[in-house]
Amino acid sequence: MSDPSVTITWSISTLERVAATGEVQTIHYTVDAEDGTYRAGAYGSIGLDAADPDSMAPYAEITKEQVIGWLHAKLGEEAVANVEAALKQQLSEQRAPSKAAGVPWQ
Repeated sequence: MSDPSVTITWSISTLERVAATGEVQTIHYTVDAEDGTYRAGAYGSIGLDAADPDSMAPYAEITKEQVIGWLHAKLGEEAVANVEAALKQQLSEQRAPSKAAGVPWQ
């Protein structure tokens, strides 16, 4: 069976920040995978290193793409690839289950 095209979407659920400075300290995120029929998802959060106050962007100017970039940098390429591979595996399992449950009698 061929593996259908899978779309993976990284999203930001919320940001925890220092109210007085706007420094983002924690990113809460979701990752969704779908192939047109099946869906799988994951949720996580990760703390960020302290920002350099001299180069920190104002909170109101931070973009979703920028935060996803921070997230991917903090996780690292290998972890990002592992998350995406795990979601693709979940979709494969939904398409062709390797396990079943039940009893053989009525």
